[in-house]
Amino acid sequence: VDLAETSLLNKLIRTSLVESSHHVEILQQDPSSPLFSVKTFEELPLKKELLQGIYMMGFNRPSKIQETALPIMLAYPPQNLIAQSQSGTGKTAAFVLAMLSRVNAAEKYPQCLCLAPTYELALQIGHVIESIGQFCADIRVMYAVRGNQVPQGSGRQGQIVIGTPGTMLDWCFKRRVVDVGKISLFVLDEADIMINTQGLSCQSIRIQRALPKACQMLLFSATFKETVRTFARQIVSNPIVIKLREEELTLSNIRQYFFVCRSREEKYRALCNIYGSITIGQAMIFCQTRKSADWLAAEMSQDGHQVAILTAELTVAQRANVIQRFRDGKEKVLIATNVCARGIDVQQVTVVVNFSLPTDVKFRPDFETYLHRIGRTGRFGKRGIAFSMVESQDVELVRMIEEHFQTRIKQLDPDNMDELERL
Repeated sequence: VDLAETSLLNKLIRTSLVESSHHVEILQQDPSSPLFSVKTFEELPLKKELLQGIYMMGFNRPSKIQETALPIMLAYPPQNLIAQSQSGTGKTAAFVLAMLSRVNAAEKYPQCLCLAPTYELALQIGHVIESIGQFCADIRVMYAVRGNQVPQGSGRQGQIVIGTPGTMLDWCFKRRVVDVGKISLFVLDEADIMINTQGLSCQSIRIQRALPKACQMLLFSATFKETVRTFARQIVSNPIVIKLREEELTLSNIRQYFFVCRSREEKYRALCNIYGSITIGQAMIFCQTRKSADWLAAEMSQDGHQVAILTAELTVAQRANVIQRFRDGKEKVLIATNVCARGIDVQQVTVVVNFSLPTDVKFRPDFETYLHRIGRTGRFGKRGIAFSMVESQDVELVRMIEEHFQTRIKQLDPDNMDELERL
C-alpha cells in the first residue's frame, strides 16, 4: 500500500490525537522572531466562530505540535514554517485554522492554496475545513481535483482552494480560475509523499514560484529526511523549522515466544491452544499472503470466533471501517497482511501473532515489519505478548531477529501449553 493511502487511512481512523511524550524541537528560527507556545486555544488570536468549530470537533486543548506551530502560523507579520510531526498529531487542524484565520470572507476570490498528493487526501483536508469552519458562513472551499471542472470566469468563488498539484497548475495558469498574485497563504501538506511521487514535487515548485514574495508558506511532513529538507528549502525561504520526534516502538515491554510447527494446520492448532490458555482482550494475527489470511479467517469463523480481515484489496474507506469495528470491539480478532502493520493504535490489543514471519525478497527477516507488527501490542506502556509460528527450516530467522534487536524470543512446545498458562 503506498504512502498516500497509508496517510489517508490514518486520517480516517483517528478518533483522537496521538499523545506524544516528546518535546517539540525548534531546529531553525529567525532570531528576530519571538517564539512562544500556548496551552489553550483561547490564548490564540482566533475568531469566536473558529473556537466554536474546534470545540465541536472535540479538541479541548492544543496538541504538542499545535502548541508551538499555531502561534507561529497566526503571527503578524506572517512567518514561514516547516513542521515535521507524525500522523495523528493534529497537523491538519493546525494549518486549517491558519487558512480560516487568514482569509477575508468578504472577498470572493481564492486567497489560500493548499496542495495534497492525492484526490482523497485533498477531500479529507476539505472535510476538516468544513467541520472547523462550520460557523464561518461566508467562507467557501473549492477543490482543484480531477473531474472537478470549474468554468472560467465563474461568479462567486471560494476563498480556499485545495487540490492536487497537476489540477492546481491547470487552474492557476491555463484556466485562470486562481489569480496567483492574490494568494496570501500557501500550504504544502504531506511533503514526504509529494517528493516520492513522480512529477508532484516539480509541479508544486512551479506553483510556489509564481506566488507573491509576501505569501506565507507552510510545509508539513511526517518525516524529515534529507530529501524532504532539500525539497523544503526550494519551497520555503527563511522558515522556522519545528519537529516532533516520533514515538519510538520498543520491544522492551513485549514478551516474545515462538512455536516450531510442521504445517499450517499445526500452526492453527497452536493458535487454538493460545486461545484456550491465556486471557485475550483483542488479538491481531499477521499473515504473509492474502490467501493465507483468507484461509485462517475461514477456519477461525468456523470455530466460532468473531474475525475481521484487513488486506490491500480493500479500499481505504473499507479498511477504515474494518479497523473502526475492531476498535469498537465488534470483532475480537483482526487478521491482516502487512497493510496494517503500521500506525494502528488499538489500546485493547494484548496479543500479536505472526502466523508467518515477515521476510524480504531474499527470504531474510524483514526486521522493520517485525517491529511494527509486534509493536501493535505493548502500546501506551502496557505489557504485551507476541507469538510467532515458524517451520523448522525457518528457526534461523528467529535467531537473526534476536540478534538484530538484542532480544530474547523463547521457544514453546505447541503441544504443551503448561508454560502458556503461567503467562
